[in-house]
Amino acid sequence: MRVLVCVKRVPAPGAKINITDDGQAVDATNLGHTMSPHEECALELAVQLIEAHGGESHVLTLGTAEADEQCRWAASIGIGKATLVEVDSMDWDPQRTSRALTESVRAIEAADGAFDVIIFGNESADTGGYQVGIRTARALGRPMVNAIKGVEVSEDGATLEARRETDNGFEVYRLPIPCAIGVKEGITWPRYPTMRGRLASKKLAVDSVSSDAAPGGQAKIRLNRPEEKVSETIVLGEGPEAAARAVELLKELGLWSEGVAS
Repeated sequence: MRVLVCVKRVPAPGAKINITDDGQAVDATNLGHTMSPHEECALELAVQLIEAHGGESHVLTLGTAEADEQCRWAASIGIGKATLVEVDSMDWDPQRTSRALTESVRAIEAADGAFDVIIFGNESADTGGYQVGIRTARALGRPMVNAIKGVEVSEDGATLEARRETDNGFEVYRLPIPCAIGVKEGITWPRYPTMRGRLASKKLAVDSVSSDAAPGGQAKIRLNRPEEKVSETIVLGEGPEAAARAVELLKELGLWSEGVAS
């Protein structure tokens, strides 16, 4: 089995994101980067599929030279090969990104053979566009289902069963291999790299390629950071002395009526 995982270098989730004065870029000063949580699970899924069925795993990312870090992280947990589509800026729209990834997948498959499964994160942690995986799969002519929380490959290796959570349980899809899936965080638990894995990742020869993919129809106008919401904690008092103030507060919130607490 051959498995490809597409990942993206993004600002660390939970970090404070500052915008440059001209509103055209994220100020990366002192900003840590990682990959989307969905994609960390996608990498782990790829490793597990190879452990269970044998074969080869490959990670593909589009980004600046710094995205080499994400390729080596993938290698440290067991991914065998890596390709970086190196660009000068991350301001690529979903159409252009998917075109570049499609070109790279075709080139890799022409050299090494077709991938049985291509795994994407459900959406990236920064833009959350939900587009790149679907666009790439369609361009490659492969069936794809997003929001997947469980997979199982048939004994004959001809189909992949993908499960998507619903309010009442799961939807089950059976996709003919080769196929693509978009997975969500929680499909599996990412492993930590071992010391041996970290050392091996330093020796990995990351294949760096370029792309002249044409831009799509979307254009960035300006980035805006939402206004920060400040919460305030008020100590009402201690013991019985705080009861009167607590009643006043409940009345202000509309949770108290005379003689009966709502």
